[in-house]
Amino acid sequence: MAQKPSIAKGTRDFSPSEVNKRNYIFDIVKKHFKTYGFQPIETPSFENSETLMGKYGDEGDRLIFKILNSGDYLRKVDDKTYESKDATAMTAKISEKALRYDLTVPFARYVVMHQNEIDFPFKRYQIQPVWRADRPQKGRFREFFQCDADVVGSDSLLQEVEFVQLYDAVFTELGLQGVNIKLNNRKILAGIAEVIGERDKLIDFTVALDKLDKIGIDGITKEMREKGISEKAIEAAAPLFSLSGSNLEQLAVLKDLLKDSEEGSKGVSELTFIIETIASLGLQTAKLTIDVTLARGLNYYTGAIFEVGAPEGVQMGSIGGGGRYDDLTGIFGMKNVSGVGISFGLDRIYLVLEELNLFPEAIDQSLEVLCVNFGEKEGLAALKLVSRLRKMGVKSDLYPSAAKMQKQMKYANNRNVPYVVLIGEEELENNTFVVKNMLIGDQKTYSLNSPEEFINEL
Repeated sequence: MAQKPSIAKGTRDFSPSEVNKRNYIFDIVKKHFKTYGFQPIETPSFENSETLMGKYGDEGDRLIFKILNSGDYLRKVDDKTYESKDATAMTAKISEKALRYDLTVPFARYVVMHQNEIDFPFKRYQIQPVWRADRPQKGRFREFFQCDADVVGSDSLLQEVEFVQLYDAVFTELGLQGVNIKLNNRKILAGIAEVIGERDKLIDFTVALDKLDKIGIDGITKEMREKGISEKAIEAAAPLFSLSGSNLEQLAVLKDLLKDSEEGSKGVSELTFIIETIASLGLQTAKLTIDVTLARGLNYYTGAIFEVGAPEGVQMGSIGGGGRYDDLTGIFGMKNVSGVGISFGLDRIYLVLEELNLFPEAIDQSLEVLCVNFGEKEGLAALKLVSRLRKMGVKSDLYPSAAKMQKQMKYANNRNVPYVVLIGEEELENNTFVVKNMLIGDQKTYSLNSPEEFINEL
């Protein structure tokens, strides 16, 4: 008995309808990337392990899919390593490559390798799949697409302002009203760690803080204790866990709290510039709010941090995020190159649009016209008409066989075809074709010599 086929956990097949909807999102995102002056690049699906490992923190490293070396990969493993059952040591000997975890680190590698070909500041966009060995759940998959836009070679805060506008433009066109763009600054987090006396535990502090909306105050304080952060420090940071008020009111509190931290004060100044500039420019539908607990537990952010939440009432994780990473290319030997970027979470955006019924009704309309096949002579005439319609940009097709009329019409209904063309014996004699409007049920006759009349009425 043949084995029942299956796909790997955390991956999906996509139907024609789903692909159309995904492409709808891709097209809108890509359109705005181009409008804002970003250029496309692509990088390989897998990288050398040394390119990826150590760039995402311990939690990120555990989620990187490793690729086994080809051939007899165990031959290179010495007996001592094999017997120790040390997975980390073993992996280094049997795997030299890994599937990319995101698009940002491969982009940094690209910039370093192609620096002599690039005009800085370099604005790039990239839409490709990434892989993470995460636990699959709603809105979280092991294989998914990222839609990234980055600028490297400029430390101007106008880039951050532009990314807020870009988010607003894309989500407005997608029909997502009230999307919340949350903003923080890594320098503020470093300043907080400094003033509470835990600067050496900045990463532990921020990784825990970033989980506030998932595990609550009790959860993050417990994790901070487990990481060795003192009770005094946790108590000093506690007011920040529930900071409220307008953006400017929160900035005033932060300015006072971090007045003795040079780095923290700089972070407040940067946030103030972004908030005030956006306020003067205005946004179409998105909201911009400060969230001092926002940390995005990735080690490479050094300045502004973005995270986009779904509209109110939709139970979904972030649908976008990013930040500034002034020293990312430095890990590949290219110093003093500032960068900032954002990402759109395609799969989650898809689920949100689906839940809110925001996809256009005609998105599944893969055919505009279907010609019924009545036989050899009629079918040939219909095929000639289909060829002319296709050359004029109309999505057209001919049913391949002279099946029963009922079967052909059912096929047209299942494909959501709005117009069915009929060319029978009478139409052949009169050099005409009949068009049936499937939505309202009426019929109209046109000349085969001038199908343009029909096209103009589409």
